[in-house]
Order: sequence, then structure tokens, then C-alpha cells
Amino acid sequence: MTPRSSTTVDDVLRLLLAGARLAAQPGVTGQELDRVVDRLLVRDPAVDSGGHAQEVLRELLPTLWEGGWQPADLAHAVRRKVSTRAARLVAAVIAGEAAAEGVAERAPRAWTAQLAELDSRADTVAGWWQAERVPPAAGWRDVLRVVGLLRTLPRLEQLVPPPSGWSAALLADSSWDDVVDARALSRIRGLLAKAESTDFEAEAEALTAKAQELMARHAIDTAMLGHRGAAPATTGQVQARRLHLDDPHAEAKAAVVQAVGTANGVRVVLLPAFGIATLVGMPGDLDAVELLVTSLLLQSGRALADAVQQAGSRGRTAAYRRGFFYSYAQRIEERLTEARDQARVEATATYGSALAPVLADQQAAVDRAVEELFPSVRRRSGRTVDAAGWHAGRQAADAADLGGTRLTGG
Repeated sequence: MTPRSSTTVDDVLRLLLAGARLAAQPGVTGQELDRVVDRLLVRDPAVDSGGHAQEVLRELLPTLWEGGWQPADLAHAVRRKVSTRAARLVAAVIAGEAAAEGVAERAPRAWTAQLAELDSRADTVAGWWQAERVPPAAGWRDVLRVVGLLRTLPRLEQLVPPPSGWSAALLADSSWDDVVDARALSRIRGLLAKAESTDFEAEAEALTAKAQELMARHAIDTAMLGHRGAAPATTGQVQARRLHLDDPHAEAKAAVVQAVGTANGVRVVLLPAFGIATLVGMPGDLDAVELLVTSLLLQSGRALADAVQQAGSRGRTAAYRRGFFYSYAQRIEERLTEARDQARVEATATYGSALAPVLADQQAAVDRAVEELFPSVRRRSGRTVDAAGWHAGRQAADAADLGGTRLTGG
């Protein structure tokens, strides 16, 4: 006769996998999933006291890393598809794996930076449940949904080598810190620190925009230094990063990302199902785009709230809000393109006719990188929007603070 302890272990694992398969199926009701949860509560009322879910999740991670996913991507996908609490669950498992595998000593900076940003309050599933202080049924429900989601995630483009490809050379990968001189970097950080600490929204926007202007000019200077052979080779290499967009209206917000990227020589490829935008460009340009997107989404969110209040019941429709963001994005692209052209005119006074070919070569390199990463990329058709929302978004974009002289236009 099989010992009871062995049967219990087998039952927990069997129920865990069956519940995960059920959770991954579209249209499954909460009642169906709760029937599996009830059976798990009988066998393991303390939520993964035997570590079975921890083992299943940890075994999934290497496959996900090989499939192009990174720590921040997983936390974002789980937060979007399940819940914020469930995102802390996957963060705990990732933290546990990182500690067990000595990731801090082997990973490139892009990876360790993501680990440091994870909202992790534990390093095991059981520890996560205890820290969250939720009923066991809620804990098991989250576990089943997370396992079900991670087992069905698609492959992504490999932007950073997975753990199997880490080497000592990767520890020296470049970052913005490597391509900006110390005085400029200190000034940029000072501006951002002031922007983060001020209680005045307009001041914060102006300080952030000024920091972006400094970064954009240094991106041009770095390009010219690299062209003349006076900068490290890594500063001229095209890179790709992922930007995570939260609901509501993540796809419409992506239009703002696209607008900023287009005006700054950065290509943007969207994975709508997960609210993930991949940015492809030069390191300095990527930093500038990320910084400006953050500022503009903040500004557009506030402007949308004002527009909705003025529009009344019509402003509360999804079509109105989509129209606002798409119009806002179009006008922002126009204004940023004008500002970019002006910056290039000023830079030409310094570098002369040598500037244009260097920038053209960079854009060609970015385009080639996109073709290699996304050989099947295609443009998606637009969504239905509300005309009033469109006009409100354009007005808000005209009023947005870009850190310099306001531009006008129809």
C-alpha cells in the first residue's frame, strides 16, 4: 500500500497542474477553478507548504528566459493578466531563483537592474502567501492562474542573453552612464531629482524636459565621437529595450510612445496583448524616449481628466478616450519633429556637413536591427475613436510642456 504522505504529494502536484491547465483556458468560470482550489485546501491548507508550486514555477523560468522573457516582462505580464498581488508572487519566485543561482555575480546589468526593481517581499510561494495575509483559497487561486499563464506565454525576441549565454564579457555591457561625461550626468540627475521632489506639476515637467534636452544633445555628440573613433565601440551599437504600458487604454497610450520614438530616431514595435512596446535605437536615444514618454503620459493623463470633466457623459466613453490619446500622439509627434529639426540645425553649426551622414547611418542601422528582430512585423489598423476626444487630445498636445518655447500649428 502506498504511504499516505506520498499520495498527498502526488495529489497536490496533480491538482496544481490540472488547475493551472484549467486557469489557462479562455472562458473558464471562477466556480470551475474554485472546485480545484477546494480540493487543494484539503490537502495543503497552508498554500504550498511542501514547495510543489515553488518547484513548478522555478522549473518554468529557464524556458521562459530562453524564450526571450526577462524578469520585468514576467512581472508586468502577470500584473496585467492576473493581478498586482499575483505579480508579487512571480517576483518572489524569480528572487528565489536568482539567490539560488548566484545571479547577482553573473548577470549583465540590464538583468540585475530589473531584479532590483521587482516588488518582492519573499523568495518562495509559501513566503509570499504569508506576507500577503490573504485567505488560503485566494492564495491558491493566484498560484493556479500564474502557473497557467506562464505555461502558455509566447516566445519573445531575445533582447538580452538568457542565463545560459552569460559570460564575463556581458558584465561590461554599456549604459547611459558610460556615454555621458560626469558633469553632464550630474546635471541630468540633479534635474530629475528636483523634478521628483517638487510639489508643483509645471515645475516638474519643465525640469524633466530640460534633462531630456541635455540627453538628446549628448546623443548627437556621442554619435559624432563614435564616428571619429574617439568613443568606445559599444556606444554606437543599436540596442533594444521593452517598455511596459499599463491599462486603461494601453494600446492608445502606445501611440504616444510611437510618436516620441518616431521623432527621435527610435523604432517602436508593439505587442498589444501584453501591453509591451519594444524600442529599438541608439542607447542615448532610447534613454531620451523613455524619459519623455514618462513625462508626456503623465501630462496627457492629467489633461484627459480635465477634458473628460468638460465633455460630461460623452467623455466617459472608451471611444472618446482613445480618440484623445491618438490625437494627442499625432500632435506631439508634429511638435517633437519640429523641435528635433531645430536641434539638428544648431548641431550642424558645430559639426557642419559631417552630421547628416552620421545620423543617416545610425537610422539605417536601427532599421536593419528591426528587420532582424522582427522579420514579420506589420502595421496594425486603427481603432474607432470619438471626434470630440480627438480634438480634445490635439488641444492638450498643443498645451503640453516640452521644456522649451511652445510651438504652434494647425
